[in-house]
Order: sequence, then C-alpha cells, then structure tokens
Amino acid sequence: MLSKALLRLGASAARHPWRVIAAWLIAATLAVLAAIAVGGRTADSMTAPGLDSQRAAQLIERAGTGQGGMTAQVVVTPLDDGATFFDHGGARTALTRLQTEVQRLPHVLGTSDPAGALGAGGDSTVRGGLVSADGRIAVVRVQYPDQSRLSAEDLDALVDLGDRLRSELPLRIEMGGSLFYAFSDPDGGASELIGLLAAATILFLAFGSFVAAALPIGMAVFGLTVGVATMTVLAGVTDVPTFAPVLGSMVGLGVGIDYALFVLARHREYLALGLDPREAAGRAVATAGRPVVFAGGTVVVSILGLAVANVPFMTVGGLAVSIVVLIMVVASVTLLPAFLGAAGPRLGRAGRIGRALRAGRSGRLGRRRDPAAGAARATGWRRWIGHVGRHPVPYAVGAAGLLLTATLPVLGLRVGLPDDGSLPHSRTERRAYDLVAEGFGPGTNGPLVIAADPTGDPGVLDRLVATVAADPGIASVAPTHIDRATGIATLVVFPTTSPQDKATADTIARLRSEVLPTAIGPGPARAHVGGAAASLSDVGQRTSQRLPVFVAAVLAMSFLLLMLAFRSVLVPLKAVLLNLLSIGASYGIMVAVFQWGWGGALIGLEATVPIVSFIPMFLFAILFGLSMDYEVFLLSRVREEYLRTGDNRTAIVEGVSGTARIITSAALIMVAVFLSFAVAEDPSTKMFGLGLATAIFIDATVVRMVLVPATMTLLGRTNWWLPKWLDRMLPHGPVGSDDADAEPTGAAPRPRLADR
Repeated sequence: MLSKALLRLGASAARHPWRVIAAWLIAATLAVLAAIAVGGRTADSMTAPGLDSQRAAQLIERAGTGQGGMTAQVVVTPLDDGATFFDHGGARTALTRLQTEVQRLPHVLGTSDPAGALGAGGDSTVRGGLVSADGRIAVVRVQYPDQSRLSAEDLDALVDLGDRLRSELPLRIEMGGSLFYAFSDPDGGASELIGLLAAATILFLAFGSFVAAALPIGMAVFGLTVGVATMTVLAGVTDVPTFAPVLGSMVGLGVGIDYALFVLARHREYLALGLDPREAAGRAVATAGRPVVFAGGTVVVSILGLAVANVPFMTVGGLAVSIVVLIMVVASVTLLPAFLGAAGPRLGRAGRIGRALRAGRSGRLGRRRDPAAGAARATGWRRWIGHVGRHPVPYAVGAAGLLLTATLPVLGLRVGLPDDGSLPHSRTERRAYDLVAEGFGPGTNGPLVIAADPTGDPGVLDRLVATVAADPGIASVAPTHIDRATGIATLVVFPTTSPQDKATADTIARLRSEVLPTAIGPGPARAHVGGAAASLSDVGQRTSQRLPVFVAAVLAMSFLLLMLAFRSVLVPLKAVLLNLLSIGASYGIMVAVFQWGWGGALIGLEATVPIVSFIPMFLFAILFGLSMDYEVFLLSRVREEYLRTGDNRTAIVEGVSGTARIITSAALIMVAVFLSFAVAEDPSTKMFGLGLATAIFIDATVVRMVLVPATMTLLGRTNWWLPKWLDRMLPHGPVGSDDADAEPTGAAPRPRLADR
C-alpha cells in the first residue's frame, strides 16, 4: 500500500519536476518570510516543574524581589597595570559612570554599586564582594526580570553599551551571566558550510558525477531552509533552546543527505536497467522511499519521546529537531524525484573525472574505464563478508569486546553543565569568568539563592544564615533581603567551588538534605535552594532519573517496529542489542574526551568539563533513530535476498556486500557533517558533534560490517523465526517482502550498486 502510494508520488514529481521545485521554492520563501515577520530568537530556560529550584523561583517571584530573574555581570579592571581603584581616581570615576549607564538600560531592575563599596574599606567581604581585596577587580551585578519579559534585544543593548564604553573609559570591560547564556546566538554557521563541502566531496567520490553529488546537497539545503525557518517561527510562540537550531542543522543535514543518497543510488540502478528516468525515479522512491519513511519516522518518534523527561526545554527542543527531520523525509520523496526527473539520463553515467576516479586512474583522465573495476570492488566486499561469515565466533567476540571496552568510561560519567570557564579565551564570558574567579574565588561565578518563608517562626532566618555560613562548601553569604509584604527572605550565598565542579552539586545536595532541615526544624517554615547552578543540577538529576524509562520505551518501540518490518523476533532483538553497544561506546568516548581530556585539544577543548546533563538523553534518541536507518536499509536488502534464494548465508553475503558501499558512503557523510560541529566554540555543540560522529562511525563499520554478518551467520535460519500465532496477529509493516510490487514488469534482477 505504502509502496504504491510512494510510486505514484515519486513518478508524478519526476514527470512534473518544475512544478514541484517551484512549490518548494514558494514554501521556502513563505517560511523565511514568516520567520522574519513573526519568528523569535532562541532562549534557554533550564527549569522544570516539581524541582526544588523551581519552588525557590516561585517563592522569589511571590516576594517580588527580582532575584529570581535573569542576571548579568560587568567585570572591570583598570587598563593601567600599575594602578588600583584605591589610588587611581580616574578609574573610580569611570566605574561610577559605567554603573550609571548600565542602570539606565531597558528592563534593568537594579545594579550593584562597587564604586560606593570602595569607600567602605576593609576586605572584599566588607565591600559586599563587589571589589576584590587588592582593589584590582570590580563587579557590577545587573538584575533583570524573569526571562519571559526579556528578549535578545536586552542582551544586544548590554553588549553594545560595553563596546561603546571600552573606547571611552580607561577600563578593561568583560561581561557574562545568565543573560548571555539565555540569549546568545548559537554557533554553527561555519560548521554547516564545512559539513556541506565535506558531504559534496564524498558524494562526488562515491558517484563520480558533479550532477549526482549536487542533487542530495540541493535537497538538503532546501529542507534545512524550510526546517530552520519553521523552528524560528516556533521560537516566536515558545522558548526554543539555543542548541535546537545547531542540533537541527546537524541532524537535518546528516539525514537529509543520507536519505537522498539511498534514493539516488536506487534510481541509478534502475537507469542501468534501461528504464526511463521518470519511471526510474518513481520506482526508486517506491523501493528506497519506504525505508526512508520508516527510518525517518523512527527518528522523529524517538526524539519526541524526550517528553518523558518532563523537562519543558527538552520537549520543545526535541519537537524543533523532529520538524527538521520530518521535512527532510518529505523532501526525499517529493523534491528529490523532481530533481531526478529534471536531470534526466545524465545521472546514469559518470563524467570523465568520475570514470577516472572509479577506475583508480585519476592522474590519466584519457583512458577508458576498466570494466572489471566495479566487479573487483564488489568481490572485495563479498570476500570480506564471506570471511567474517566463515569465522563468526572470533569476529563477534572480538568486535563486541572492543565496543564493551570503549563503553567502560561510562561508569565514570558525570552530568552537569559546562560553565563559562570552558569557553575559549576569545569570548568575553570566559574572560569575565576568569577575572571573577581571580578576584573573588571560583564560586562567585555560580551564586546560589536560598528562598525562605519563615511563616510561624520569626527566628528561623538567623539560624538559617548562621547554619548556611558554617557549611564548609560556602565561602560567603550576602546580606539577607526580606520582602515586607510577604515576609519571604532571599539569601544569596557563594560556594567555594565553580558551578561545574562536582563539589558544588554536593554542596547543593547537602544544603537541602542536612543544612536547611537543621536550621528550619519541624516548624511550618520552609526554604528552597535556587539559582542557575541549582537549576542546572536539578535538571541533570531529573534527566538521569528518567533516562532508564526513556531508554526502555525507545527500545520497546524499536523492537516492535522492526518485528513488524522484518517478520522476525531475533532480528529486531539483535538490532536493539547492537545499537546499544554502539551508543554505549560513543558515550564512553565522550567521557574520555570531555571529562578525562583525552585528545580534547584536537577539537579545541581548553578544559575538562562534565557531560551536559541533557545530552545523553538527546543523543540516545537521535542515535537510536539514525542507527535504525542503516539497520533498515541493510536488513531490507538481506531479507530480499533471503526471500529470493532461501539461503541464509548467501542472503547475508549478498545483502551486506550489496549495501556496504552505499552505507559506508552515507556514514562518511554523516561523520563529516557531525565532526564539522565538533570544532565549534561551545562545549555542548562539541559534545553533540563528537558523540554523533563516533556513534555513526562505529555503527557503520564495526557493527554493520562485522557484528551484523557474524551474528546473523551464527543465528542461521532462526534469524527469520516468527511464531505462527504472532505472525497472524501482526499487520504487515512498511518495509519487508513487498519490494517486488515496485519492480518493472519483466525486469531483470536489480544489480547492486557495488556490482557496477
């Protein structure tokens, strides 16, 4: 049923290519115009219902103190290295002007006054923690309302002010704070271009034709334009996290080019049989398009499953990325066949350079292609798969042992959020972070806000301050602020350790489990720990707690879908276990690189950092969906061969070798696209890029070319075992044995790509 619908859709698009291309141009134009007219900018809101930090934020909001809103800090030091604020009147005057102009910015509720604190004398604690003990560093803390009342324009106004004052005042001015984290533009533009260039090179080498290489790229660019514009429109109605456009571009480019590659490869097979280009395009969509729809749907459903974490920004981020993937699937079965129809028979042959590359004689373009070259390549893959099939036990044990060894670092995985100290020194946030840590201690970069409602116990605040200050993880406590109307008190405390340090998370946990209960006692008063560091710690704990439930749900869904697709119990079970191995190995490599620092310099990582709390869950959703792509494409071909020959060993050798070249080309494209993002500035982007690239590389090499043929050989005919009672209950899936209905009448058996 699906095959026939896709056949009609693909054939229609190929017969009327310019209508379809025009429709996509109109859709892209409308999407971009809508993004300009009603779109918003991405913003991060690291909160979730039911968390202690969220309860603290609600108390602070009730009190109306403003301390639950966004913050920024302007960190300054004299340009003259021989001067201090105490003995240089010009620097103090400049500081006063800076604080005054920051106070005048839109939506600023208030600022600290380090120039006024200078007159207090004494050490940094006496001066409210606004001027360092040596008088060399001062901080203007800026308080904004909550994020819902702000926009990226507020960040732009602060940054523009800093740029202007740097040229007018004798001060070095650096900036940071949660306002930057929430509204900074994600990096990724250069990475997208690098990824596209790498993908184009690989496609040209795979097909030996500029036209064939250009079509998947063109389709991906169209789809990405519509997808990112749609994401921008979504940001106009809800908070879309800043990582969503980067992740959407990363995944969208990868799957878009991959899906186009599979359809294009099948299209060229049909052209080789002598079919008309339009009919070839329709049949390519009917056959390769079914796995595309199936695999793309799996990716979308897996990512949407992030809602189980009950963390709103993850749910919205997953929705945004899913939209991009869905658009790529639609483009693969509509826009791509239109391109194929417009290209005509040119896709069935390679150019001179392509012929030379395929023949292995790129330095001598004038020679004719060696007819045995394609057969040699096919024989090479068959020899390898046949070799693995003759020695399945050592290869299965060896490959599984290798992946399990790579997974071992996961035992030391620590979630958190890299602070500004992990950014490159070229960023003002990093320079501000270093100045604050130098002048006041690392914990000053991640203050905690304790919100207390002393109802029924007026003496609780004194006990609270004394008990919190005595904790070994607390460096200092700012004066308590009490709202007269509600009686709610807010207490800003500074840990002794940096926001991303594990000791800070331990301090937060100890405050909640020991310190606050001791100070409050059994009375009606209550207190909660909030602030950015506490919120991020809470989100990390929640995602870690929900990860097993999410993993179990995705595994169960994948098992059922594969069982429907391939009418087997053991094939989907094996697929689930092998996918877990490749994902586990990628997690282990991430821990080794980011937490242990192994090879971090190669991707520009300047300091070890914890794994971003939400990335393991996101990666699992995306990687499981992407690995299912290769599983579906490979097993579809193996099942075709099994149904044709009835011989399991022959089906494995022919099916795996017949898809090996296209899968390795697709994997190389994905790895190139993802690695281009691993060199971005932001550590979170690096983690996404490296995690996705390593998992896809492992999946397409160790898993698909070693473990799959080895384990399927060991299982023999039981690969396709399905109890009769279960077979009667299951409906027929979208991928499986009905490829024949898409074949041209009287056509010879399809050649494999590696055969040519």
